[in-house]
Amino acid sequence: MTSLDPQTSPLDLWLDEIQSRTFRFFWDGAHPQSGLPFDKCFVSGAPSPNIISVSGVGFGVLAIIVATQRGWISRREALERLARMLEHLARSPRFHGAFAHFLDGTTADAMHFSKKDNGGDLVETTFLMQGLICARQYFSGGTEEEEALCYRINRLLETVEWNWYTRGVDDGPLYWHWSPNYNWIMNLPIRGWNEALSTYVLAAGSQTFPISADSYHKGWARSGEMRNGANYLGTLLPLGEPYGGPLFLGQYSFCALDPRGLSDAYCDDYLAQGVAHARINHDYCMTVPEYRATGVWGLTASEGPRGYGAFSPINDKGVIAPTAALSSLPFLPAEAEAAMRAILGYGRGKLYGRFGFIDSFKPKTGWMAPTYLAIDQGPIIAMIENFRSGLLWKLFMSAPEVRRGLSRLGFTSTTHGISPADA
Repeated sequence: MTSLDPQTSPLDLWLDEIQSRTFRFFWDGAHPQSGLPFDKCFVSGAPSPNIISVSGVGFGVLAIIVATQRGWISRREALERLARMLEHLARSPRFHGAFAHFLDGTTADAMHFSKKDNGGDLVETTFLMQGLICARQYFSGGTEEEEALCYRINRLLETVEWNWYTRGVDDGPLYWHWSPNYNWIMNLPIRGWNEALSTYVLAAGSQTFPISADSYHKGWARSGEMRNGANYLGTLLPLGEPYGGPLFLGQYSFCALDPRGLSDAYCDDYLAQGVAHARINHDYCMTVPEYRATGVWGLTASEGPRGYGAFSPINDKGVIAPTAALSSLPFLPAEAEAAMRAILGYGRGKLYGRFGFIDSFKPKTGWMAPTYLAIDQGPIIAMIENFRSGLLWKLFMSAPEVRRGLSRLGFTSTTHGISPADA
């Protein structure tokens, strides 16, 4: 355990402690052969299911970058682990370049997420590529090992057939899934506003299989219908569903994509979008007696007593996930810090274990999740780092495919000097 005090120890010391402890999920808790992080680990220490989530791998790559920068592992250790992970990924089947949602940790075989979801998952693939792009930008020192790493990453990037996932309609949306057995039967278009903004940025910026800008404007933005513009609990929400939805919708892409100074035809300020989303979630939670009494807040997709669920102000089942508030540090720093300290002190520290915070808990009943989840642990590390140094934001926004994609889609980034492509 730690000697830090939840209430009095300085924030920076706690952020070091939380990031480094959470990193161990992706390092010590990873698959012993492949080095890929498991989709989940049990708090009890029981063996993890032999399942790898592809998005969890992407968040794990971001965690390795942060750990290298912070000096918790050496650059050589990071390169060795990443090389092993990429070797395993290269053996995995791809579906027009996209990975499946789940992989077998030992064989790299694709695993069914559901009976008819047994092929490519474009959004899971996006979060993997998001992490790998940051790794390529970070490990660019010109050594033989780093050049080999960059080559492998580029090969995976180049083979993603983003435009295949438009189903042949240039001005239509991207689709989430494709199966070699069931074709497009899942029939789930990727429409905004949600966590998949980076999918369209990478698809538009692809050198090999780009989508058209119309796919973004008519498919993702729905010709402007993704705008919200309503007031919730005193806060104007620019985009998205009523009350903003689960907080992960506004966090996963922004683990790498920098919202500061970012705008397009549908949102004048993506940082303001993130702030509004977090503010509404916080302010709603402070109307709930059991949350207010303990000082905790944060509704997102997480484990619940009856399984995984997407919790939000309009689907509140009493489940608080530490990742929700911690990953809001760049948007709502004072409130996120207050939640962090409250969660650390809850039950004399029983929510904080070997891999950081357990996935979720219910203040009203005392229920606690039995697991850590990769897709919840990863954003904690990434968003804390972006709050502290902006490291991952700088790396991702320096990548040529990211800059090209944003420009082609009409984005402006005053922070990174990106302007819309000429008409």
